Amino acid sequence: MSTVVILAVIIAVVVVAAAGLVVWRTGRRGGGPVEAPPPVEEKLPEAEQPPESPPPPPAKEKPQRKKRRGEEPSDDEIASVVAEAEEILRAGTGTVGEVAVEEPEAVEVERPSFRERLGRTRKALGERLAHIRLKRKIDDETWDELEEMLILADVGADVAVDLVEAARTKAAACRAETPDEVVEALKEVMQERLSGRDRSLALSGDGPSVWFMVGVNGTGKTTTIGKIAARESDEGKSVVLAAADTFRAAAADQLGIWAERCGAELVRGQEGGDPGSVVFDAVSLSRARGSDLLLVDTAGRLHTKVNLMEELKKIRRTAAKAGGDPDEVLLVLDATTGQNGLSQARQFADVAGVTGVVLTKLDGTAKGGIAFAIEQEFDLPIKLVGLGEGPGDLVEFDPDQFIEALFAG
Repeated sequence: MSTVVILAVIIAVVVVAAAGLVVWRTGRRGGGPVEAPPPVEEKLPEAEQPPESPPPPPAKEKPQRKKRRGEEPSDDEIASVVAEAEEILRAGTGTVGEVAVEEPEAVEVERPSFRERLGRTRKALGERLAHIRLKRKIDDETWDELEEMLILADVGADVAVDLVEAARTKAAACRAETPDEVVEALKEVMQERLSGRDRSLALSGDGPSVWFMVGVNGTGKTTTIGKIAARESDEGKSVVLAAADTFRAAAADQLGIWAERCGAELVRGQEGGDPGSVVFDAVSLSRARGSDLLLVDTAGRLHTKVNLMEELKKIRRTAAKAGGDPDEVLLVLDATTGQNGLSQARQFADVAGVTGVVLTKLDGTAKGGIAFAIEQEFDLPIKLVGLGEGPGDLVEFDPDQFIEALFAG
């Protein structure tokens, strides 16, 4: 058993020694170590080629989370919007997102024309003028019809007679031979009577200009103040409104609405309080602020009440003590009241020191001749007229346009 083992060990040693000898000899003849040949890649037929693996899909962007309603923007978002807005303001024009931002164009407000707005009066006079122009000759009846036409237009009987007599004299001097020439003579006389008046609104040379508005309730006095405030504010003036009609809370509330619309300041007192104290405070505030214009609304109860007229005198004295003696006292009359407006004008002119007239609702009457009657009887210039409801419908009174509108037919 031991002999067999010994023989096996000897044989193994001999075999290992022989194998080493063979490797050594081979290396000596080839000049270097023997490298194993590269492995041969076994190609499969095309039909058996495995399909190419598709490229990996692109990574999806993480969707932004939608803001919930009422959620506040982040600080980064606010900073981005502010920076964009500042850039637009510096450039004067630009875009926010895809919406262009440009400077707004100035819109010119078209003023109403007398011819357009005096349609009712023009129609009433036009029918009679047409009848007169169809006459074949000029006689006393022609002059009587012209006089009647003026009276029906609310010019007033005395004024109508005076105008017709003056037109008759002018027609004779011009040797008028046709009804058209007679009508033209009357129109020229009326234009001459209304020309040459100062219709500008007086301004103060020192401190704020103070304009008192007087008149009975229902004439559109408070609305007129609001329209004047809006117009003067649009022209760049700083305006203060004084609600001195303390007996009517609705008037103060209405002035408050107008003040908010046009950026004016409002001074008001307690309901039923002293109007003089309101005026004093308003004048003091206007002077302290360096305001350009103070508009004072006054009480407008029945003009037959003596205490109303005394009250107007009192607040005027109070304004003067505060350094705000009124530059204008404008009487607001409703054109639709006709001859009744003349009695109102008579009362206020004697007491309040009226300097001019604002004639409202001239577009709503067929008796626009009241404007002529007021100027002729009281020697008061009409400074503003209302030709509609809008703020832009309160315009300067133009005598030539007014007369042309009456005779347009």
